[in-house]
Amino acid sequence: MEQILKKIPLTLILASLILTSCSGFEPAPPPAEEERVSFLTGKKGGIKLSDILNPNAGDGGMPVNALLWRAALEISSFVPLDDVDTFGGTIVTEWYSLAERPDERIKLTIFVIGRELRSDAISVRVYVQRRSGDGWVQAGRDNALEVKVEDLILTRAREIRAAAITETDS
Repeated sequence: MEQILKKIPLTLILASLILTSCSGFEPAPPPAEEERVSFLTGKKGGIKLSDILNPNAGDGGMPVNALLWRAALEISSFVPLDDVDTFGGTIVTEWYSLAERPDERIKLTIFVIGRELRSDAISVRVYVQRRSGDGWVQAGRDNALEVKVEDLILTRAREIRAAAITETDS
């Protein structure tokens, strides 16, 4: 019995050491989520391709109307893109010369402003430069082309919506 009583304090000491050594344990933090990279420009930020191809996902992640955003990307695709900001709702193209106007070049800036499919949720700026000797000079904006591009984007967004509704009805 005496040997058992001598072992109890030793057992208590070992148990307390084991318990106190575990109190400092902290689990590793979860791995950080990788930052998204735009599939269009390769720059940080941007959205997944599935977000554009499935505008009806409805997860609330896009701060702008997904149909207008997709339509704006499609319509502006004839010009090389310079910067795309999904969360700011802006698309900026590089300078581009139209085949029928070689001494003139344009740059598009498209703003998707709202979350609803409305005409005031899209705004386009078309900046124009004209060749002058060896360089280019600012020639203002082309208001008529701005309206045409806005109309094209709105029309395309409506077509995308109509196609999505047709698919869900089938």
